[in-house]
Amino acid sequence: MRTSGTENQVIWLHPEASAKPEAGQACNGCGVCCSAEPCPVARVFLWQWRGTCQALEWHADLRLYRCGMLLRPAHYLFLLPQFLQPTARRLLARWIAADTACDSDAEV
Repeated sequence: MRTSGTENQVIWLHPEASAKPEAGQACNGCGVCCSAEPCPVARVFLWQWRGTCQALEWHADLRLYRCGMLLRPAHYLFLLPQFLQPTARRLLARWIAADTACDSDAEV
């Protein structure tokens, strides 16, 4: 895989994961973007600057990847009170533009 046209990188994805859509097409949960590098949310809250995002979760029943930070933020943000989870989900989804369109420039 090549990101930003300059760097080769090997990422490992589940064999049943969908192929990466073209940039701008609907997100299909392929996991390429989060496997290639952590998003700004992971950098700020998980202190992760390289590699596959710690919050990337494979969901076998759906056969796609999902962001664990969106699904269960209290699992990753240990000090987050339970009653703030819905608010955290909404804010995190907005910050990473979840389920909108593929914004990964990776060439697979």
